[in-house]
Order: sequence, then C-alpha cells, then structure tokens
Amino acid sequence: MQEVIIYTDGACSGNPGVGGWAAVLTYNNVQKSISGGEKVTTNNRMELQAVIAGLSALKYKCKVQIYSDSAYVVNAFTQNWIKDWRANGWRTKGKKDVANKELWLELLRLSEIHQITLNKVKGHSDVELNNLCDQLARAEIKKINR
Repeated sequence: MQEVIIYTDGACSGNPGVGGWAAVLTYNNVQKSISGGEKVTTNNRMELQAVIAGLSALKYKCKVQIYSDSAYVVNAFTQNWIKDWRANGWRTKGKKDVANKELWLELLRLSEIHQITLNKVKGHSDVELNNLCDQLARAEIKKINR
C-alpha cells in the first residue's frame, strides 16, 4: 500500500468570515499543494475541508499520515468523539447537534477508503509544511477579499 503524508491547515478572517484551506501531499519525495476557500465560513470548517481535500486528491487506497494543527479535527479521531457522535445520533454529550455534520460524514467516508492516522502538530511553530499550508490558506483568503 502506498504511503502518503498530508499536512493541512485552515484559516479564517473573522469566525465566521472569509476562509481558506490548504493541503500539502508528499509521496516518494514529490509534493503537491492544493488550496481553496469560501466567502462565508468558519475556521473549523476550513480545517475539516483541508483534510477532506487532501484525502480526496488520492487516486488509490493509501496509508496516510495526516498532520494538522487543529485539535478539533485530530481529537475527533484520537479521543473517539466521532464514535460517540455516531452512537448518539450525531448529537454531542450536551445533546446539541454536531456542527459540520456533512463534513464529518465525508471525512468518515474517506477514512474508510484509506488507512489514516491523524497527528497533532503545534501551529505556528517551525514545522515547515504546516507553515506552508498556513501561507497557502491565508493566500486563498486574500484572493477572495480582492
């Protein structure tokens, strides 16, 4: 099975506000960057969209190491929030509807195709590819604001 590394980041100017996302995929020392944005969104939606876009770019079933500075995205998997949400009919422990359900469902669908591991990285530290994703996501915000 092919092994791919994906770094992701999302950014938002205002929350909600104009947002951008980016993913950098690495396979066999080749990098590919993808990015996009939305006029009205939230930071959490952009973080999710970055991971979804990165996984969606894969053409074959892969073993994927995903690196994100989003505790929201990483903890949903590592702390079993998604498992609990599904068991509770997509409601939180506080009995509220889970935010961004449609994005979580898409991410779950993709995670059933690929063998993924989510890793938390410290944001705005000297992690080169995380910094690149941040720059690309912020550039998308600037494009939309023109």
